[in-house]
Amino acid sequence: MLQRPGTGKDKSGIRTKGPLPADLLVGQNIRIWRLQRGLSQTELGQRIGVTFQQVQKYEKGTNRVGASRLSQIADILQVPLSTLFEGTAQISHAPLEQPPQALLVKPHALRLLKAFHELPSDALRMAVLRLIESLKS
Repeated sequence: MLQRPGTGKDKSGIRTKGPLPADLLVGQNIRIWRLQRGLSQTELGQRIGVTFQQVQKYEKGTNRVGASRLSQIADILQVPLSTLFEGTAQISHAPLEQPPQALLVKPHALRLLKAFHELPSDALRMAVLRLIESLKS
């Protein structure tokens, strides 16, 4: 049986360290909005006073983001703070699977989605979709 990160227990039944699903999702949301705003990890890090490595850790859920830092990030990304928590309500009781927005953290995924959206017709979007689906095997 698969376990969610951060919910494992050692032999004595004590919870082991690791990111919780909410930490992972908040990090993914930070990454999605950072990419949407065209900021690099270095640029975001400079604006909040941390290194790009720290931003990487936030985005991967390796390090939790403190409340004041999260508020700073939301301000810089020009989104309401609650936006960075989108999807966390569903993960507490959901089976282990990636939320749809997790797909957007893949390199170039947001660019692909924007370009797909800008295609002039549904017929063309379907043709592109079929092409991409044929490439996955």
